[in-house]
This record gives sequence, structure tokens and C-alpha cells, in this order.
Amino acid sequence: MTLSKLSLALSASLLLLTGCNEAPETVTPKTPQPEQPVGANEQLLVDESRLDIYHPVTLTADLSHLSDDQQAMVSTLIDASKIMDDLFWKQAFFEDKQTFLSRIKDEDVRHFARINYGPWDRLNGDEPFLPGYNGKPAGAEFYPHDMSKEELMTASLENKDGLYSLVRRDKTGQLITIPYSEAYHEELTKAASLLREAAKLAEDEAFANYLNLRADAFLSNNYLASDMAWMDMKSNPVEVVIGPIETYEDQLFGYRAAFESYVLIKDMAWSEKLAKYAEHLPELQRGLPVDEPYKAEMPGSDADLNAYDVVYYAGHSNAGSKTIAINLPNDERVQLEKGTRRLQLKNAMRAKFDNILLPIADELIVPEQRDHITFNAFFANTMFHEVAHGLGVKNTLDGKGTVRAALKEHASALEEGKADILGLYMVQSLLDKGVITEGELEDYYVTFMAGIFRSVRFGASSAHGKANMIRFNFFAQEGAFEKTDEGLYRVNMEKMGAAVAALSELILTLQGDGNYDGVVELVESMGVIKPVLASDLAKLEAANIPVDIHFEQGKDVLGL
Repeated sequence: MTLSKLSLALSASLLLLTGCNEAPETVTPKTPQPEQPVGANEQLLVDESRLDIYHPVTLTADLSHLSDDQQAMVSTLIDASKIMDDLFWKQAFFEDKQTFLSRIKDEDVRHFARINYGPWDRLNGDEPFLPGYNGKPAGAEFYPHDMSKEELMTASLENKDGLYSLVRRDKTGQLITIPYSEAYHEELTKAASLLREAAKLAEDEAFANYLNLRADAFLSNNYLASDMAWMDMKSNPVEVVIGPIETYEDQLFGYRAAFESYVLIKDMAWSEKLAKYAEHLPELQRGLPVDEPYKAEMPGSDADLNAYDVVYYAGHSNAGSKTIAINLPNDERVQLEKGTRRLQLKNAMRAKFDNILLPIADELIVPEQRDHITFNAFFANTMFHEVAHGLGVKNTLDGKGTVRAALKEHASALEEGKADILGLYMVQSLLDKGVITEGELEDYYVTFMAGIFRSVRFGASSAHGKANMIRFNFFAQEGAFEKTDEGLYRVNMEKMGAAVAALSELILTLQGDGNYDGVVELVESMGVIKPVLASDLAKLEAANIPVDIHFEQGKDVLGL
């Protein structure tokens, strides 16, 4: 589509968008908008190139080994996932989804809005791409738009930092909390019914138990029992991760969880290959490059690693950049008692490696190191990122609460940074011990370096993007890479190892101390794209390398 066509399409949509900023009565009042929408003769907020930043991927998998009941169960789980998708729209955007999308007449712009779950470009700092909208509220739809951080922090309010509640105002204007089970009662009742239906079709007893407990959680607002049950599943060939899970959408505090879902098919052969790594977690924790108090918590012994093909994404997991690996549950109580499960999403990972990482390497990595960029290294770096979420500490050393609560809105970015850097530390350690036998250290270092350029393009509104900005700037400071006269990057093997240890120690110490001010200083000084990196990203954009992927998915694609 030409820019002139886009201009006409958006201009034609302006009058239709004029009245679309009124919030439904049941949600928080909208952020103040311009009195007049942007006119057709004003500068547009989106250009043609942004509409093509997501590479299309058909999301499929071999289901032939599943029984008829198991295939019917997959179909039912997709139906339940669609409800999670609709709930996330409500959490992310103050307008009705269908009304909003129907007002955008140009198909390409509407497709971009659907990927972003609203009018804000998630991979461009949440900047609005449709005229007539201000910036995305930091608290999304979890809080009243007119509420300041200070108001909530000083309010005498039960469950003010609850994962599974909304903050609203009562008729007198006072803040109150409403549990998800009440706020979304109709949708969650239907989703619970579908999970119970799926449980009847499940051939694995532990999976059926989890589905029933998750259905109960939707209505009780208590997810602990279902999280515990999820940790006990070992042999089920079909998997679903569903419910309010990650807190990235809440950029005001990082407290509230957003609805999402993944429907997955287990790759038994790959999973068996990965199982050996989990047993090394305790010794890896003991060997962390930080003082003893910051590694005193020992990860649970039930942690495991498995590989999957994804067949459906919904809600938060489908918004903007797509997740390629999962580490759950997030509940610190479950992590300390049982550990976590790490799910590697192999087909989505391969799509990003082939369509994004390799082209980036051709543009930015010196030719003599490009052969060190391998899928095995990319898979391992991603996998150990998820494993590394279980290392370090979950509670601050002063005994005043969790790291997540202490670091507030910066907790997610620092945790992602920790997982990235400790994942590489783990690879180094397991290579030295002979546990990892594929490739050499340079493969993992150079692939990791190329991965920074991939993830930093997610932007400052993404916890992963911000974490990569911090790491790039820290590595530059420590001399972990060199830039040639031709503008290409070469990893310095010796200095990279030292930089990994130094950044690991810094992040683990900030988390253990619950040092909010220290994290703010780190984010403000290093969580930014500086001119050199900006020029590199412009080079990737000029080469038309996709920033991420989007999926063509669903029952029709799977033949269900």
C-alpha cells in the first residue's frame, strides 16, 4: 500500500474515529483526548513502513498422534483462549473492541490495530498510530486514569497491590478494588465451563485435575491451588497456559496480571533431551557471582524443562512481540516450594531465528563471527533465560516483602535483564562442566549479541526491550564488543565473560536489596537507545528486516 493510499484511508477514517473515545460505563474514564481529532491535512501518526514490521507465520503443528478426544480438547481450549483474548482487550483499551475495529476502514491499518490491541504501537514506545489519541495510560485499564501513583500508595485500601483485582472509584470518588472474578464474572464463568468440558476429554489425569482447578480459580479469584497442580503435570501431550498471568501491561506499578493463553503440543523427543539440565539448578544457584546472602534462597527441586509447538496465542501473549519461551508460575510461594516449569516454544522460536535473527546478523555482525550464530545456541540462550528466572532471590534481604513489590514498575524489566544475563552465565558454567556438549562458547556469545539487536527493537515500553537497552549500554561500557570501521560488531570473548559476571552481580544485588532508587538510576542512565544504537536500528529498518512476527492461527489452520 502506498503512503498516499494510507493517507486517504486514514483521512476517511477520521470522522468515524471522532466519537470513538468515549469509555463504556463499566470501565475507568478515558485519558483526556484532543478536543478535535487530527485533521486530514495534519501529519499522520503512522507511516507505511510500520504496518509491515510483523512477519506473517502460519501457526500449526502435527496433531496426528493425538486421539479424537485430545483433538476435540484442543478445539475446546482454543474456545476458552478466545475469551482470554476478549478480556485482555478490556484490560488494555477503554473502547469496545468490535466498535473500534469497525471504524478503521483500511484493512492494513485495522490489521495493525488488531496486533497491538488498540491504537498504540507497542514496539514504538506505545506511541499512538491513529489520530485523535493521546499516549497509552501507564496503568492500562487496571486503574482510574485520573489516579496518581501517590494516591494509591497512600490509600488505606485492601489488596492495593493485588494481582487479580481492578482499582476503581466508588460513588464518592474513593478508591476501591474489585476482584477479577466479579469484574469479569460472565466471561470467566463461560471460560470455566469450557475448561471443565476440556477436562472430561483429557486422557491425562493430572491435566484434567489442573483444568478443573483452573476453572475453580476463575470463579474464586484464588489461583494458588491450580498453580501448584500445574507444577505436577509431567506427561500430558497437550498443554494450556491460561488465565491472568504476566504483569507487564501494568506499567504504572507492575502489580496487576493480564489475561492470556497459549495452547501447546508437547515435543516429547526435544523435552527428553532438555530434562537433564534441571537437576543442575541448585549448584548453579550456589555458584552465582554474588555475595552469599543474595543466593541463599534455593530453587525448588521440581523444576523441569520441556519443548512445545504452539498452536494458539491469545490475549497478552499475542499483543505486539510474541513470547517464545515461558517460565511459570510467577507466584513466589510456588517457586520456593516447587520451582517453576520452563516451556520452550520451538516453532515460534524457529520462525524468529530464520526470519529475524539471521538477517540481523548479516547486517551487523562481522563476517568471521556469523558462522557462530546457530539455532542450537539461540534455543539454549532462550531456554536458560527462562531457567534463570528461578535463580537469585524472590524476597528482599530486609524481610519486608517480595522483590516484585519493592521494585514496582521496574521489577519486570530488571527481572528480564537478570534472566538474560544469568542465562548466559549458566551456559558458560554448563559448557565448562561438560553438561552442554553442542557448540562452543563463542556460538552462545555471538548469538546472544545478535539477540540484543533483535530484542531492543521491542522498544522502551517492553520489559524485554528495556532490559536489552541496559545490557547493550553496559556491555559497551565494559568493552564486551568492538565496532569496526565498517559499522559491524565483533564480540570480545575475554571482556564479554567479565561483563556477564559484573552485570549479574549488579542486578542480583539491586534485587536483593529491593533498591528501587538504584534501579531507577540504572534504567534512566542505561535503559535508553543512544545515538550509536539508534543508527544501527535504522540500518535494520532500511534493510526491511521484520521486528517481530504475527500469526495466522486457529481451528481452520489446524484442520479442527
